[in-house]
Amino acid sequence: MGKENEEPAEEELAEEELAEEELAEEEFPEQGEEFSELIKYTVPGYVLGLLAGVFLDFQGYQRSPIGQWLVRTLAGEGESIFEGIFSIRQRLRKAEGSMAEAYGWGKFFGIAVPWIIDLGSRLAGVDVYGIEGFYIPYFYALSDQIGANISGMLFLRRAEGSWKAGFSRYVRHPVMLASLFVITLVPVGLFGIRVLGFSPTTQTYTALEAIAANLCWIPPLVGWLNEKYR
Repeated sequence: MGKENEEPAEEELAEEELAEEELAEEEFPEQGEEFSELIKYTVPGYVLGLLAGVFLDFQGYQRSPIGQWLVRTLAGEGESIFEGIFSIRQRLRKAEGSMAEAYGWGKFFGIAVPWIIDLGSRLAGVDVYGIEGFYIPYFYALSDQIGANISGMLFLRRAEGSWKAGFSRYVRHPVMLASLFVITLVPVGLFGIRVLGFSPTTQTYTALEAIAANLCWIPPLVGWLNEKYR
C-alpha cells in the first residue's frame, strides 16, 4: 500500500519539474542567442578606444580632458551604445520582453552618468590622475553595468509579480550575480593599481585602464553559457 502511494507521488513530482522547465523555456526562449549578441559588442568598443588613445597621443593630446572623455566612452562604454541599439531593435520588431533586452536598456541609459561625474570631479579640483581619481574610470566602465543590474532586477520584479519573489529570483540568477560580482570587484582593482603607482598620463594608458576595468562582457557570457549548457 505504501509503495503504491509513493509511485504516484514520484510521478507528480516529475510532472511538476517538467512543467517548471517548460515555463522557464517559455519565459526566456532565445536568451542564449540574445546574450551571445551582447557579448559581440564589447570588442569593437575596446578596439575603437585603444585606436583613439594611440591617435590622440600621436597628435600630442596626451592629457586632453576631451580626449580622455572620448577614449573612456569608447573603451568603457562602447558596447553600451551597441547594446542600446540591440534593445531598440528588439522593441521595433515587437519581440517579447526578455532579460537580455532589459539588460541592454539598463546599460544604454547609464551611459551619461560618468560624463557628469568626470566633469564634476574636474571642476571640484580632484586629481584625476592620482589615487583619489580611481573612481572616474570605474564609472566609465561600469555605470552602465550598474544600470543593467537595476534594470534586470526590475524585470525580475515584473516577471514574478512582487519585490520579494523578484529578489528571490535575483539571488539565484547567474547573470545578475555575475553582474554584482563585477560591480564590486572592479573598484578594488582600480584603487589597487593607483596605489601601486599607475597613472593614466597618456590617452593610451587611459584606454588600457578603461579596457581592464570594463568587465561588462562577463555577465552576458555567464548568461550565454548558462543557457547553452542548462
